[in-house]
Amino acid sequence: MEQIEQHDWHRRIRDLEHRLLGAERSLTYREMAKELGVSTVSARKLWRALGFPNLDDDVKAFTYADVEALAAMIELVRAGHLNEQTAISLTRSVGQMTDRMVVWQIEALVEDRMTQQRLPDATARSQVIETLPSLIDPLQQLTAYAWRRQLSAALQRLTVRVESGLAASAAGRDGSEDDAPLPLARAVGFVDLVSYTSLSRTMNERTLAETVQRFESVCAEIISIGGGRLVKTVGDEVLFNAETPEAGADIALALAETIAADEVLPQARGAVVWGRVLSRMGDIYGPTVNLAARLTALADPGSVLVDTVTAETLDEDDYMLVPQPPRMVRGFGEVQPHMLLRAGGDGIRLDT
Repeated sequence: MEQIEQHDWHRRIRDLEHRLLGAERSLTYREMAKELGVSTVSARKLWRALGFPNLDDDVKAFTYADVEALAAMIELVRAGHLNEQTAISLTRSVGQMTDRMVVWQIEALVEDRMTQQRLPDATARSQVIETLPSLIDPLQQLTAYAWRRQLSAALQRLTVRVESGLAASAAGRDGSEDDAPLPLARAVGFVDLVSYTSLSRTMNERTLAETVQRFESVCAEIISIGGGRLVKTVGDEVLFNAETPEAGADIALALAETIAADEVLPQARGAVVWGRVLSRMGDIYGPTVNLAARLTALADPGSVLVDTVTAETLDEDDYMLVPQPPRMVRGFGEVQPHMLLRAGGDGIRLDT
């Protein structure tokens, strides 16, 4: 009986794989490269850029659907639209983002089974395999739609808002700042959970999962409503940016207030710095990012700090800025933090 169930399990996996890949694995590296009209080395580069490991030359691991997908990037290089390095970078962006997306989706489905049906982890995962066939098409449709929407939003940031942002970034600055040569004006914010490391040691699997999911959900919603962008989440910390200092301040205050009122989450602390950044590979870099991280570590639970330049750009009718004692900040010398408080206005309104 057990052998029959195991055979049925493997058959379902094979059927699902065939549907996902679109064809049987019938090509080796060399055969795929020949179909693409490139060297085996070039084929390997693209395959690794998608996030997959190298395979032995004689392993039939590839399909004609793989050939068709990789050929699309190769043709862009041949037509002169991209050089090889850029093609690899674009391919890597797809590989890394979809890898995280797929892991996230599977874990969400597993968590749903564990919570709704009180199943152990192993049983929940086996049931997800049975559910996936009905989800493939809707998820694929949503992914394609979201990509187009996100690209449209990125074009808006490129064409409509960059000029006004750079002009605004001159406020309180004389051009001698470390970040002056960088191209994009952004409010960069961090928020992290206070005492998360020690608390996580006392949590069981379900409580820890609930806390992490709740934190990311709250942050994603507030940042989105506030018109910002969630750059990345690393454990108990979220990095975001926004296109005006006011948007960054409103997001940071809303995050601190909402998390403080949440029954599941511990308190949070944060910081916002208005300056210039370099944007690459979906991340942001530069002294502005580093200073925001350093100020976050100095903030008290439930509070948000800004630096002097950011404080000088914010309207005193909407924000109260309380000077704090100067602090020595690694990499920046003496810095004058200001505690950011709301003086007027409603800030970000969440759906209830």
